[in-house]
Amino acid sequence: MRVLVACETSGVVRRAFARRGHDAWSCDLLPAEDGANTHFRCDAREVLHLNWDLLMVAHPPCTRLCNSGVRWLHRPPRGRTHAEMWAELENGVQLFADLWHAPVPRICVENPVMHRHARERMPPGLPRPQIVQPWWFGDPAFKATGLYLRDLPPLSASNRLTPPKPGTEAHKRWSAIHRAPPGPDRWKFRSRTFDGIAEAMADQWGAYLERKAA
Repeated sequence: MRVLVACETSGVVRRAFARRGHDAWSCDLLPAEDGANTHFRCDAREVLHLNWDLLMVAHPPCTRLCNSGVRWLHRPPRGRTHAEMWAELENGVQLFADLWHAPVPRICVENPVMHRHARERMPPGLPRPQIVQPWWFGDPAFKATGLYLRDLPPLSASNRLTPPKPGTEAHKRWSAIHRAPPGPDRWKFRSRTFDGIAEAMADQWGAYLERKAA
């Protein structure tokens, strides 16, 4: 199957599908971290028309859409204005909508849990997301992520771990995403798709696509 993994520089999801024999490509404004030649460096909207069977959007820029960033809409960071923050929100919503309405038969848009201002601006009829956690798929980490699905089944947990109790050192380690200190690469660390989730997507959705094609 022809799979486009949009808004991905890490190649984690692209490689998971490619290992199973799919024609998988990634796309982002930044170059591929692994230097792969199966990567478009451009706005993902420029390549949506290339006859994909599956559009997997790893993470459209979500800084202004997710709960963790809602405070900046009301108290902009130093050197920024309210108008700039709200303009970035509108741009983020437009990108999400353009990807959701892409001319691709099966779509997953991955996004952190959204705040109400983002939800209110989403396309009409957008389904409720499936909320997944990395520890459902063997990765010891907390990161609630919404999967907005069109003609794809929800993911089934493939290697469910037992989360540690709050207050323990293990719980702190599992919370590394939320505890990441500010820095130039914080966004990259927080947006990367976990290997277990990528493997489950390739296994379960790859098999689903093959059954549909049979």
